[in-house]
Amino acid sequence: MVDPTLAEMGKNLNEAMKMLEDNQRYVQRITTTKTIAVCAKGRIINVDMVSILQLVQNLMHGEEEEETSQAYRLQNVGEQGHMALLGHSLAAYISVLDRERLRKLTTRILSDTTLWLCRLFRYENGSAYYHEDDREGLLKICRLVIHTRYEDYTIEGFNVLYTKQPVIYISSAARTGLGQALCNQLGLPLSCMCRVPCNTMFGSQHQMDVALLDRVIKDDVESGKLPLLLVANAGTPGAGHTDKLGRLKELCEQYNMWLHVEGVNLATLALGYVSSSVLAATKCDSMTLTLGSWLGLPAVPAVTLYRHEDPSLSLAAGLTSSQPVEKLRALPLWLSLQYLGHDGIVERIKHASQLVSNSLLAHCLWILCFFEYGRNKVQIATTVQAISRWRSRSVCFFNCALSLQLGEQLAQLVPASGVDVVELEDEGTCVRFSPLMTSAVLGTEIQDVDQLVDCLKMKIPVLTSTLQLREEFEQEVRRTVGLLYIEDLSWPGLGVVRYNYHSDGKNDDKQEKELEKINTELLKKLNELESDLTFSLGPEFGGQKNCVYIGMVTEDLDVSELVETIAATGREIEENSRLLENMTEVVRKGIQEAQLQLQKANEERLLEEGLLRQIPVVGSVLNWFSPFQASPKGRTFNLTAGSLESTESTYVSKAQGTGTTPPPTPTSSLAKQRLPGQKIFKRSLRSSDAFSETSSVSHCDDLEKVDQRPPALFPGQEQGPLETEKAEEQKEVAQATKTDTEDIQSDKLPRDCTKVEEQEGQR
Repeated sequence: MVDPTLAEMGKNLNEAMKMLEDNQRYVQRITTTKTIAVCAKGRIINVDMVSILQLVQNLMHGEEEEETSQAYRLQNVGEQGHMALLGHSLAAYISVLDRERLRKLTTRILSDTTLWLCRLFRYENGSAYYHEDDREGLLKICRLVIHTRYEDYTIEGFNVLYTKQPVIYISSAARTGLGQALCNQLGLPLSCMCRVPCNTMFGSQHQMDVALLDRVIKDDVESGKLPLLLVANAGTPGAGHTDKLGRLKELCEQYNMWLHVEGVNLATLALGYVSSSVLAATKCDSMTLTLGSWLGLPAVPAVTLYRHEDPSLSLAAGLTSSQPVEKLRALPLWLSLQYLGHDGIVERIKHASQLVSNSLLAHCLWILCFFEYGRNKVQIATTVQAISRWRSRSVCFFNCALSLQLGEQLAQLVPASGVDVVELEDEGTCVRFSPLMTSAVLGTEIQDVDQLVDCLKMKIPVLTSTLQLREEFEQEVRRTVGLLYIEDLSWPGLGVVRYNYHSDGKNDDKQEKELEKINTELLKKLNELESDLTFSLGPEFGGQKNCVYIGMVTEDLDVSELVETIAATGREIEENSRLLENMTEVVRKGIQEAQLQLQKANEERLLEEGLLRQIPVVGSVLNWFSPFQASPKGRTFNLTAGSLESTESTYVSKAQGTGTTPPPTPTSSLAKQRLPGQKIFKRSLRSSDAFSETSSVSHCDDLEKVDQRPPALFPGQEQGPLETEKAEEQKEVAQATKTDTEDIQSDKLPRDCTKVEEQEGQR
């Protein structure tokens, strides 16, 4: 028989989860939510469960989803996730039981969960502390070690630490801010935290340097300090490397130090085969397990397993509690472990390990490993063996901007892969694939890994070509007049260029406006070209102003043609801008000059006609008896030349003159004929064109030789009358051809053509 309250709780939880996981947004739900929000201002009102869940769903999705077409998809927690969520509801329900029943129940839950985890992860005779923050377990361990090493700490407090300063050692590859967080929570100065560098000469660059650590500990002991605790990694947060735990354990035993281990590789302890480097973690004094991400369980606590013989010190450090309610933290994990079972837990961890050990991915990830030394120098290194050693994650080292671009694109194309971007101290921005941390949560399958490999094969050649053509693009821009190369390391594309505006003594504000206008128009013109390149104004924040940003390119890009086209287009825009700018002033001056010339022409006409012709009646009679013949004199304004011209030629030829020929539009000097379907800025196969031209010329020469060759005769054969007649005809044709050629060379034909043209002109 099941308790009706528990059955109702499970039913309500299933209904609530179905409602919250529904991504469709109905108008009725939005209207109800807005009504609730309006009524709830200022006072608490009574609302039913359905309305409350609708409000929660609206807050989860956010208002921005209404503006976008893509619906936000929540993680599908599955049935095992429902068990974890049910644990939180049961914890609240169990907390109202009487004290004795609550004590028995919590003791059973805590002991079962601790026993299962110790057996599962090969940690014998261990105790467990369950905590929400994954750093809280290490904090409690530090307090436990302080209580253990300083016997009078409970009585004298921090005064006992003053005489002998404690030292906590962490790796430089540890989580960012871990040391400072520990010092803040423990009330210790930052001088108590020692960051141990990683290997620089031998071994992995992400492993703690054991020899250097030994020397540092000796120096601290000689200076009167107390080595307290060492934090090692079984899978660094960035690159997933495991420290040499065996040697570190020997060093800790030598100096009576506590060894704490954390990292994602601890999950492999549940597998049948475990590497020796990770297996050494079972001998450490404590370890922190993050089962939520490893098994895809939401809202389950992290667990810190430790070994200590004094329960009173554990209680003083906060690792154990006498309050039964605090022991209920293990309830969600207790339910989830039973639901999955031992085989289910091992299968999930094994599946994640096999994803990164896939041969396809291991052979493809080495293409990602790019190291940039100095300026635009690229070296490609293969790291297949290193990726196989890391097992739980793989990192590709690349130019920071390109790595960020690659990581964002892969995350969008294959969201189930869990690819993200991390910052490493030495390598910079890196793309990380860590299935042990994400596969159980996102449900990553082998098909997602294959899709990730296909995306890498598609993206990597473009990134490589872009990085290799950067130097050539910079050199072309720097030696091109009118262009300025802008160095923007945050841009992952080919480069950034700006067209320089030649100012004529203008102030800075006007010059800035003209520069913005020209480069904006230049960007518009470039985007109108039929090319595969992307031109933009750059990133929304942090980009350079008045520049043209060029995106990713392929290896067949003609950089010189691209730069020349940008320069020619910029010059054309600048000349058009200057013409429009000066048009008003030129027209105004032309009108003034025309008025002066017309006034002068009127005065000259008065002098020619005489005074009598200006009298109204007398002038009409005089003009009737003796008409005055005057040629019309007008003026026309040539916008191209910017000058006034006489209209006499117009009246003589009875046609409007064209005036001065406008200057040609500047175009690229590298303009060339393209094959059908070939886009601009693409290199063509020049060798094939040269071969075809050479073949055509040689073929024509052969034909000429054949025409000049006499008819072939067999040995001993004589020419008959017919052959003699044909030979004479060929001689006449050859003589006529020779005569025509001489006429052409002696310019007879052009003179005849000139005579014909003169005769036609006279007619």
